[in-house]
Amino acid sequence: MRISLKTWMGKMFSLLFLALSLLLIALASYQFYAGLAGQKEIVSIFVQSINTAIISLAVFELGIGIGKEYATTEDGENTFQVIRRTIARFVGTVCIALVLESLIMIIKYSQLDLAGNLYYPVGILAGASVLLSSLGLFLNFTRLDSRDRQRRPFPGGRVGRAPGIRANPTTRPASAVFNKQSRDQARL
Repeated sequence: MRISLKTWMGKMFSLLFLALSLLLIALASYQFYAGLAGQKEIVSIFVQSINTAIISLAVFELGIGIGKEYATTEDGENTFQVIRRTIARFVGTVCIALVLESLIMIIKYSQLDLAGNLYYPVGILAGASVLLSSLGLFLNFTRLDSRDRQRRPFPGGRVGRAPGIRANPTTRPASAVFNKQSRDQARL
């Protein structure tokens, strides 16, 4: 059994990011307990440890994505769909981390009466919303490509959609529309 360079490097980077994520979780735990032992404010303890845990979550998601994309074999799986799914998961995790970070900053600034610094978390929220909107546009523009890549040749050399995939997934088959109309008329 031969392991390709791509698979080997994918596994190594995945393990590196997963180990880094575990180290960040340990650091978050240490920050929490050291803050409690040092008699610091509870809010600053939570802010510091939650910030580290959020970064750990993003690094963990990156390690999982790299592991799925590069360390697995490509037997029958559409690489284009795997990349779309990985990008969506990672950008979604980053957006969640940014929103949580900004909410924590808003709470921190409101408790410390630093209302003049609220434009920092508002900027982070605006950046997260632009990133999430960009992800939505990316997924919308690449939807047709991923659907076209599911096309397989039928027996006899004819090319068409794979069985079970409709041309427009938002429409229902005519039989479903007819059955719904019949049920509605029967109720009247």
